[in-house]
Amino acid sequence: MAEKVLVTGGGGYIGSHCVVELIEAGYHPVVVDNFSNAVRGEGDVPESIRRIEKFLDTSIEFHELDLLDQPGLEKLFKKHSFSAVIHFAGLKAVGESVEQPLRYYRVNLTASMNLLEVMQAHKVHNLVFSSSATVYGDPQRLPIDEQHPVGGCTNPYGQSKYFIEEMIKDHCKAEKDWNAMLLRYFNPIGAHSSGLIGEDPQGIPNNLLPYVAQVAVGRRECLSVYGKDYDTLDGTGVRDYIHVVDLAKGHIAALKKLKDGCGCKVYNLGTGTGYSVLQMVKAMEKASGKEIKYKIAPRREGDIASCYADPRLADKELGWKAKFDLERMCEDLWRWQSKNPTGFSDGTAS
Repeated sequence: MAEKVLVTGGGGYIGSHCVVELIEAGYHPVVVDNFSNAVRGEGDVPESIRRIEKFLDTSIEFHELDLLDQPGLEKLFKKHSFSAVIHFAGLKAVGESVEQPLRYYRVNLTASMNLLEVMQAHKVHNLVFSSSATVYGDPQRLPIDEQHPVGGCTNPYGQSKYFIEEMIKDHCKAEKDWNAMLLRYFNPIGAHSSGLIGEDPQGIPNNLLPYVAQVAVGRRECLSVYGKDYDTLDGTGVRDYIHVVDLAKGHIAALKKLKDGCGCKVYNLGTGTGYSVLQMVKAMEKASGKEIKYKIAPRREGDIASCYADPRLADKELGWKAKFDLERMCEDLWRWQSKNPTGFSDGTAS
């Protein structure tokens, strides 16, 4: 019988791609989401999950649930015997977190505490946590390995991820039968090769590539490039961009590693290569065949100059490494955006 894995926030961008990889790897995902960043489809199921059911010809159990609802979470755990939890759910916009810090701390920390408490009560001791490279703050050295100092975060979003990591580490120290994987993502982009699921931000995109894709498809007029005076090759911010499918496969590798009784482990999921904002604009122009208009704007509070990974530990211990190059990332992103000009609500790719 397939192992049941609870996926929190499984209707979102990374979560939905992970659901695909779980099914293809022989797991039985049970998905919960509160629709804070997922589009509601037919039957009150996220549109991303509805489409996965179609192209994989399967059915996926879904529950509309906010992790702040601890009694609702208890009810779900009483119904199922989960072998592990993959925890994606949370607020995730850097700029918004600077404007609304208390909301980010309340939602992200409380949801994670509720989840850990309910897991403990029901003897589910295996966790994969969706963390972020923002826990490293402004890098002291590049590339960033897992030994780099953490906690000097430049925004409340990153701080909330850091606090959750610390909670999980402390819990694993206190409860020796727990195993947890803290996966520090760099910058996920791209989409499933079918073009049926991808990133569909609600409102104005907070991340670079969804915004660039929306300019390319004509949905937005112009990209704002925040800062051109950073100490980088062209003055614009440099980041490590990783294909979302590579990222999702990293979760499968982490899930398998939990069986080794590994305790609490930390891994970077990135490519090890940094690209500037303007390099990404050019790459998307090539993939889309469209001119992408942009203007230079002041730096955003909370942003840093450069951030890219040393991903060798994940290769060595998880047997995982990113496979897709920048060209493929941009091609898959453009396939998704051109098939779904207004995102999941468009319906042309159904």
